[in-house]
Amino acid sequence: MKEVFCSALSIYLLVLLARAVLSWFPVRPGTGLSSLLHVLLQLTEPVLAPVRRIIPPAGMFDLSFIVVFITIEIVLSGLHCPARIL
Repeated sequence: MKEVFCSALSIYLLVLLARAVLSWFPVRPGTGLSSLLHVLLQLTEPVLAPVRRIIPPAGMFDLSFIVVFITIEIVLSGLHCPARIL
């Protein structure tokens, strides 16, 4: 069970990372990247939005992303997850 949880959190870190990378580039509506970004937003926004209400963005930087990313890394480290992706 622990391995499944560790794998799910590691995959979610990749999803967060993909969202961050795509946010650096302009994505035109109707393209394949637009569809991918939409899916990534649907997967990450339910976690990021509550954190964003507590910690608002600092200028151009979305600190909620950093908080969630580091929190997941701490959980993975605390669980002693083997072969983490990141």
